[in-house]
Amino acid sequence: MSPEVNPFESLQEQIDDASDYLEYSTDVLERLKHPERVLEANLSVEMDDGSVEVFRAYRSQFNGDRGPYKGGIRYHPQVTRDEVKALSGWMVYKCAAVNIPYGGGKGGIEIDPRQYSASEIERITRSFAKELRPIIGEDQDIPAPDVNTGQREMNWIKDTYETLENTTEPGVITGKAPESGGSAGRVEATGRSVMLTAREAFDYLGKDMADATVAVQGYGNAGSVAAKLIEDLGANIVAVSDSSGAVYNPDGLDARDAKAFKSETGSLTGYEGATEELTNEELLTMDVDLLVPAALENAIDGDLAQDVQADIVVEAANGPLTPNADDVLSDRDVAVFPDILANAGGVTVSYFEWVQNRQRFYWSEERVNSELETIITNAFDDLVETYEETGAPNFRTAMYVVAIQRVVAAAEEGGIWP
Repeated sequence: MSPEVNPFESLQEQIDDASDYLEYSTDVLERLKHPERVLEANLSVEMDDGSVEVFRAYRSQFNGDRGPYKGGIRYHPQVTRDEVKALSGWMVYKCAAVNIPYGGGKGGIEIDPRQYSASEIERITRSFAKELRPIIGEDQDIPAPDVNTGQREMNWIKDTYETLENTTEPGVITGKAPESGGSAGRVEATGRSVMLTAREAFDYLGKDMADATVAVQGYGNAGSVAAKLIEDLGANIVAVSDSSGAVYNPDGLDARDAKAFKSETGSLTGYEGATEELTNEELLTMDVDLLVPAALENAIDGDLAQDVQADIVVEAANGPLTPNADDVLSDRDVAVFPDILANAGGVTVSYFEWVQNRQRFYWSEERVNSELETIITNAFDDLVETYEETGAPNFRTAMYVVAIQRVVAAAEEGGIWP
């Protein structure tokens, strides 16, 4: 990972790259490169031993031209204001890329959740929910899970909001447990869209997914689900990794068994189905047909990109390539399919959850997965059409062209007020 690369600057550079293929004035594009507002809060929370700790927390609302702000909340020690701003911007263009009626938001708390008990995490979460209360709502801003958060935290935020507002409003947040108004298919949605993007990419490029070799960096929810679904297409998952390191077997790993081992032991290290243990960097530079970076942003910088040997990269994480890495891989004709398409399954099924919450009518998992496949494959078609028409240097730039056009159109139709 390259901590010296500012993710917010990466976002702005990606917008600048797309602007070369758009005929908009500088002031129109400049507006699309900055958040509309950022909440910064200091949460004072009592710990189990009676002491009080203070946690820095953020919520960025980047652009609401196409609908309510939408985006996850992450708990991670490296959360910063600029990271949250970048992630909220990526959400704007992700929602526009797959053409769902949302803007972009993102939140986070600077914390290592592994160092705290469940009761402490609950109090921290509810304290953040209290700060978020004035700026969220099903027509304002709809948070969701992200790194190190899940159904549990979303349920707590929903309960806190509804208690303080003395109402029932399940659509205030998505990624909830089904019993609390969550949607079928939500847990696997991000990994499923990665699989769908990979499937469409192989088809578009005239490659066969059967027996293709695949490496997955990051084996949390998105990476592990993507791995098992790609494996179901006949591909060979030869390497997977988490923060402890990577495991490798040239004859293939069992994606589900590796996930079960990680769930049981807390890491992939020591997995008996592997013949060798590697570093994350070694995994990222393996000679494979498909590489799926599914960890944090900036995993591959310009230097590491020189050594990437994969033919196709499908981004499950947000911003796993720096702009320099993008340039290097474009020059080397490595096909990179961007995060704002590939991992959009999470926000798409969050959209389905929000729709179901508002209607109080819930769908089957089969319908959710079918609707998701339609949206992702349509977005992929929009991507390749724009890529071929504009002559954009890579698929990321083409996807941003599609997304920016949709955001600008909504802004122009709404006008400037006052």
